[in-house]
Amino acid sequence: MTSKVHLPYFDHLLELLKDQNQTAIAAFGRHVHWGYWEDPSSADGSIPDFANAAEQLSRRVCDAAKITDGLKILDCGCGFGGTIASLNERFSNLEMVGVNIDERQLERARSQVHPLNQNSISFVCADACNLPFEDNSFDVVLAVECIFHFPSRETFFKEARRVLKPGGYLAICDFVPLKFSLPFTHLIGKFLTTSVHNTYGTIKSNFSLSTYRQLAQKTGFITRIEEDITRNTLPTYPLVRKLFRENGAAETEKITAGAELVSKLGITRYLILSFEAIDP
Repeated sequence: MTSKVHLPYFDHLLELLKDQNQTAIAAFGRHVHWGYWEDPSSADGSIPDFANAAEQLSRRVCDAAKITDGLKILDCGCGFGGTIASLNERFSNLEMVGVNIDERQLERARSQVHPLNQNSISFVCADACNLPFEDNSFDVVLAVECIFHFPSRETFFKEARRVLKPGGYLAICDFVPLKFSLPFTHLIGKFLTTSVHNTYGTIKSNFSLSTYRQLAQKTGFITRIEEDITRNTLPTYPLVRKLFRENGAAETEKITAGAELVSKLGITRYLILSFEAIDP
């Protein structure tokens, strides 16, 4: 199956991995998302430091979902299986399913991630907004830095609630604009739509924290964690910009610089959010 979504940066990354580009492998061969530094001033700009920070972000999202041994976990937008690999190393007797709409990403995940610690792992090509799983079949649903690519956050939340058992957790991380800035970001977005589409693909960045709260209530969740980790992610930007520049992706570098600016100004925040599924 070919990709049903337009993700140029993944196209470029997959080519680099195919060519055995060692920098790409070290930086994004496992996780393809931002990093988390407990102390941002300690970031040294190196690839190993970034790779460790990306692992720490994944762990932080998983911890927000209260994951323990023996659970059944669905990772939506699983990429190359990095979050499942992390859980595979940390816990035992997990039943883990990774979902992605791009079969190419899943092929790498299957080749890289193999069960440890009495865990089971499978990867399924499917749409996160139309999950091919039974009701009440998972304890945890994750979406690590990918929900902005989904066709509809509301549809995804409804699907996550459907497949979660009562008391289960949905944990995500997302770039969340301040409510007052939405008209501004919408206006800027009109001018940058083509550039963003040509670099990062389809991105919907119009969901404020208050909208997330309303959506959670509407779809059968209680909000449990709202953690702003914007400052902890900022060291990601200069390193990612450098990697794009070195690989001839000048337009992507410029778009990333713009995202860095709005993050530094606090217009857009990077949040970890977790929600508990409640009985209808």
